[in-house]
Amino acid sequence: MATTRTSQILSEVARGDVEDAVLPARLVSLCARALPITGVGLVLMTDAGPAGTVAASDGTASTLEELQFTLGEGPCVDCSGAGRPVLVPSLAVGGAQWPVFTDGALRAGVAAVFAFPLRVGAIRLGVLALYRDATGPLGGPGLAEALAFADAATTVLLHLQVHAPQGGPISVLEDRTEVHQATGMVSVQAGVDLASALLLLRARAYATERPVLELSREVLSRLVRFDAAA
Repeated sequence: MATTRTSQILSEVARGDVEDAVLPARLVSLCARALPITGVGLVLMTDAGPAGTVAASDGTASTLEELQFTLGEGPCVDCSGAGRPVLVPSLAVGGAQWPVFTDGALRAGVAAVFAFPLRVGAIRLGVLALYRDATGPLGGPGLAEALAFADAATTVLLHLQVHAPQGGPISVLEDRTEVHQATGMVSVQAGVDLASALLLLRARAYATERPVLELSREVLSRLVRFDAAA
């Protein structure tokens, strides 16, 4: 059962009988205004890691979610895997477990990260990630507010999943099909398993400072190869 605060958030998000596709953007925008933070990202997660960004409040949030997808590491990945919040009030001090992500996040001006898992029992749906350009904890009231927004975000994702056309994927999710297809091609070209192929794809995307989706499209177009002839 939703708490009173979660119910209030959902009422505000759905005000005006808006289309389903607008709900995630409204939620992250409302969250960014309600909490002492600078950015919010709502991402879908699977057992394999980040599956796509559903909504982001600003460009920095989008960049950091893309960075985690490319690297396969970061607070959202650990948060979803463990099923509990990952709270890092100082990324420079507490981000050593994600060295490459932390370096990129600090260069983007992010000083603190707070990630909250969105789950229904053992089923993982996503992560609500909060970013701030100044260090420091959320504090008791801020943490309670963030948890209420996480509950609201879980409800929104469930609603989108249930109402997706013909039981299909969430319509507002960035399509990662091309990444999966490219991973298969890299696996064949490099003679490695799929997990290793995805690591190769992510590593080259990071090394060339491009989104992994962009690199995947080049692999599918045969502009980039991962074998000895590349």
